[in-house]
Amino acid sequence: MTEVLSDLVEEPPQPQPDEDSLGFWQAMESGELQVCRCQDCQRWLQPPLERCPKCWGETAFEAVSGDGEIHAFIRVFQPAIPGYRDQLPYTVALVELDEQRGLRLPGRIVGIDPAKVTVGQRVKAEITDLPGGGYKVAVFRPV
Repeated sequence: MTEVLSDLVEEPPQPQPDEDSLGFWQAMESGELQVCRCQDCQRWLQPPLERCPKCWGETAFEAVSGDGEIHAFIRVFQPAIPGYRDQLPYTVALVELDEQRGLRLPGRIVGIDPAKVTVGQRVKAEITDLPGGGYKVAVFRPV
């Protein structure tokens, strides 16, 4: 029997935290965006690492503002990721956070027509529930 795609219940893929990223997901659960930071040289690290690759210092998760600008983006027109079919078209961006040049996080852009998203556009992170599990994720809204 062939199932009709529109009849399928789809949930977005769920994160698979590991030892290095667990602090990020725990902070998200409490409604705070935190990024890994070296405790010695104060360099922000994304993706998170146990040790700083620059000075070999220990790292910990610290809060970031969530303010930044769109560094690059794509508009998604095809239902490639389960759970987002009803949101087509949507935009996924790489956002450079204000805390450090080169500190970039990926996320969906919400609250704007995808055709109006531009590189350099100012955005702010919002924490929202990820359907299908107990996780929260950051999305970015233009300011």
